[in-house]
Amino acid sequence: MSNTSVCRTLASELPSAPPGSPVRVSGWIHRRRRLASVTFLVIRDRSGLAQVVVRDPDVVAQVESLGEETVVEVSGVATANASAPGGREIAEPALVALSEPAATPPVELWRPTLSAGLPTLLDHGAVTWRHPTQKAKWQLAAASVAGFRHALDALDFTEVTSPKFVASATESGANVFEVDYFGRPAYLAQSPQFYKQMLVGVFERVYEVGPVFRAEPHDTVRHLAEYVSLDVELGFIRDHRDVLAVLREVLAGMVISVHERAAAAVELLDIEVPEVPAEIPVIHFAEALRIVGAPDDEPDLAPAHERALGEWALREHGSDFLAVEGYPLAKRAFYTHPQPGDTRWSNSFDLLFRGLELVTGGQRLHRHSDYLRALEERGEPLEPYASYVETFRHGMPPHGGFAIGLERWTGRLVRADNIREVTLFPRDLRRLTP
Repeated sequence: MSNTSVCRTLASELPSAPPGSPVRVSGWIHRRRRLASVTFLVIRDRSGLAQVVVRDPDVVAQVESLGEETVVEVSGVATANASAPGGREIAEPALVALSEPAATPPVELWRPTLSAGLPTLLDHGAVTWRHPTQKAKWQLAAASVAGFRHALDALDFTEVTSPKFVASATESGANVFEVDYFGRPAYLAQSPQFYKQMLVGVFERVYEVGPVFRAEPHDTVRHLAEYVSLDVELGFIRDHRDVLAVLREVLAGMVISVHERAAAAVELLDIEVPEVPAEIPVIHFAEALRIVGAPDDEPDLAPAHERALGEWALREHGSDFLAVEGYPLAKRAFYTHPQPGDTRWSNSFDLLFRGLELVTGGQRLHRHSDYLRALEERGEPLEPYASYVETFRHGMPPHGGFAIGLERWTGRLVRADNIREVTLFPRDLRRLTP
């Protein structure tokens, strides 16, 4: 039968269709199953799966001629069937192919789980991301970004954007991608750090969602050359603890959004969404070294230390989150504010989530003279940072901020072994395609 005048019905809406009513479903052929007297066709769209019952020999032959992943439109009649998804299926179908017959996909997308190795999944990402469990991972990420924005909008932050071509490195000059910018050198931004600080002088509270680039020669399960950074900066703070308090609200908002916007993904992946404590436990860097049994002069926390601290936080505080404050000032960026009374340490922190560094944040310098002094003490020339440092000659409030790595957040949500599992099209030492 033909139902060309019927509006499109999503798979998720089919269970609500009255039996006998006309429906029209559009999507991909997810699976074909031919039995002796009937052929079952499963159609996948953005909302889920719909089952079609095919008995007409001509339509059966048409189904046989179209490979899985062919895009089709199916018109028919909603029919009650307790064994069908949602208790409804489509009978008396008419089928129209909306694409050429699809080539055989590199993996069997109709199977409940994917058994292919990570290289295969990444090499064919444009197709493998169609699998419901793969797609669910990014639905968690998308819901998290929505929650990030909503939480900050509620706190009177302004969303901003910043250039990704920059004239100087934000952090270490050895870790930037140099590009030819109309005959002169420029760099892909390691972060929006300088610009979000400048914009505190305009809006007081700002955030940005965007890509950042790190030319770090790491070939690990936790590093990417390009990732999505969720950046925040706010003015008129007392110290880094005010920044940490905003971070706590943001994480809570992200968790709420995951529950509200991606409940089906949470169920499909069977993940445990963390609870954000009313107050995130905080320890000093020096105490963290003692807990993990590291030497007192250790300049940073190694991945093994982070894992041990994550286990300690869960054991001692029942928390998936732990903030480590007071990192050595010498190991932080030059714009980091020292700890009052003891300038060996900084007013900065890292937030660990399930034993992995997720966030770096802290209080920044805000006086022009302090920037001149910090650059001189580190032997850094002023000229590459001149336009940035100039900002602080014109009155900047005490301020600070943080950045969340979206892929790390999502990876820890699903307990992925490799960050590339939750990155749509990862860029690393070896991968520039797809």
